[in-house]
Amino acid sequence: MTLTKKLWIGIIVLIVLSPLGLILPDHFKAGSAWGEWGREEIQKMTGYFPLGFQKLSELWKAPLPDYAFQGWEGKDLFSMSFAYIISAIVGIAIIAGVAFLIGKVLAKEDE
Repeated sequence: MTLTKKLWIGIIVLIVLSPLGLILPDHFKAGSAWGEWGREEIQKMTGYFPLGFQKLSELWKAPLPDYAFQGWEGKDLFSMSFAYIISAIVGIAIIAGVAFLIGKVLAKEDE
């Protein structure tokens, strides 16, 4: 088995396991994952929302906020797990595409 094939198998396994980030906190009533807090959660934990965060939060809007599709906020766990998997596939496709393009550009420079 080639190294590339092993890599893609590992990536597929990670894609399938990605809903664990949604299922385990829900199962253990743990709240949000560390570092994935929204504005309201940060304000609740610290008592304020830093001005620098407020300015920077307007710069970028995630293509799939909360790893789900627009309007899916109240869906059941199965639907949200499906959205997590689709989000993982989209993210990996974007990263692989950009890496491929950068590789092509760098390969042309070597010629």
